[in-house]
Amino acid sequence: MSFVLLAVVSFIVVLGALVLIHEFGHFAAAKYFGVRVETFSIGFGKRLLGFKRGDTDYRLSALPLGGYVKMSGENPLEPGTGDPAEFMSHPRWQRFVIALAGPFMNIIFAVALLTGVFMVHYEHPAYLDKPAVIGWVAENSPAQAAGLQAGDRIIRAEDLQDPTWEDIRFKMLLNPDQPVDLAVQRGSQILAMKITIPSDKQTRQPGDPGWDPQDPVTVKLVEPDMPAAKAGIQPGDQLVAVDGQAITTLPVLQTYLQKAQSKPVELTILRNGQQSKTTVTPVLRAAEGVEKPYYRLGFSAPPTMSITKLSFAGALGKSIELNRRFSGLIFELLQKLVQRKVSIKQFDGPIGIGRAAGQAAEQGPLQLILLTAMISLNLGIFNLLPIPIMDGGVILLLIIESIMRRDINARFKEIIYQAAFVFLILFAVVVIYNDIAKLPGLGKFLP
Repeated sequence: MSFVLLAVVSFIVVLGALVLIHEFGHFAAAKYFGVRVETFSIGFGKRLLGFKRGDTDYRLSALPLGGYVKMSGENPLEPGTGDPAEFMSHPRWQRFVIALAGPFMNIIFAVALLTGVFMVHYEHPAYLDKPAVIGWVAENSPAQAAGLQAGDRIIRAEDLQDPTWEDIRFKMLLNPDQPVDLAVQRGSQILAMKITIPSDKQTRQPGDPGWDPQDPVTVKLVEPDMPAAKAGIQPGDQLVAVDGQAITTLPVLQTYLQKAQSKPVELTILRNGQQSKTTVTPVLRAAEGVEKPYYRLGFSAPPTMSITKLSFAGALGKSIELNRRFSGLIFELLQKLVQRKVSIKQFDGPIGIGRAAGQAAEQGPLQLILLTAMISLNLGIFNLLPIPIMDGGVILLLIIESIMRRDINARFKEIIYQAAFVFLILFAVVVIYNDIAKLPGLGKFLP
């Protein structure tokens, strides 16, 4: 299956599942309070197939980009008939619960998905849970410009005390073009520093300061007929030093080899608790997926992974913790967007989500489930934003009406809804434009 087809199929499956969960929340709450539901649709447009049970038409529609639940009398701009089964005939607190139920289900779904995954397979780079000790700093990077060095330990980042690498990663992602205050321990000294990561800088990945954490270099695969294989290096070997210099993370060795070029280097290897030394001569050769050749030995050493299964209680706790943290990051990102400290270009639309879904599907079902959980959380929170015609807007208007003890003027509501609709359309256009601009080979054709 081609990547494009895989991305499209994955996107439709993920979106369909999330819409089903979201709309089921509205549907279940409406049914519970006795509101007549006329249509439960996955997708928009022409009805393709379905069935009718009671008052409700359950259908699959032609355009699979969303879905909806249609309740009797839900449009506040249309006069009601007084039928007790109509949405507007119910008390405001019941309408509040019905509007809240959709986003609530998305958030609960995100928690449930992560809990299930962590009970089966909880895998993450081991260094993420460790103190933020720097193993390597790239030349001409924001980290080097800030004065950071290998061996430094970050003991504070803004308001975070004794952060782990996971804390640091999120803090950097959320502060492009913004100076981040750091307190760094170097030996017995505590140094105050500021690091700024330009958003337009071509870094290895978004929010990358140009450092790598300390992480043991353990060989996973050895390429045949390459210097590492000829020198007897085996999977499971830990590379401790090169020419007497400690290898605290893989880029340390990679940088050293580029300087040594084709000169022999002495590697110190740790195997089964015993150290040994061997001499290896780097060769100039491109790696798989890399066009430009560079000096290398012919082995792979991905980050050390922590792999385990969590109990239900442990998985649920970890899921709630991660969802709480991601929720905070989403709100912080929205706040920075309003303050114009981050760009709307950081948001992904349907094309970006489709690409992410395809990449996750290529890595396996667990990665696709993890991505689905994150999108579900984003969808739930986005729908809670106080934008009229969205769930959060409905909730806000209901709260205002409850305080006023009367309905808001219908004409005023109409103006609000029209303005909100135009805003959402413009937002969607901008996000999709940015999606297209990010596509390899297409962005150069855009103004």
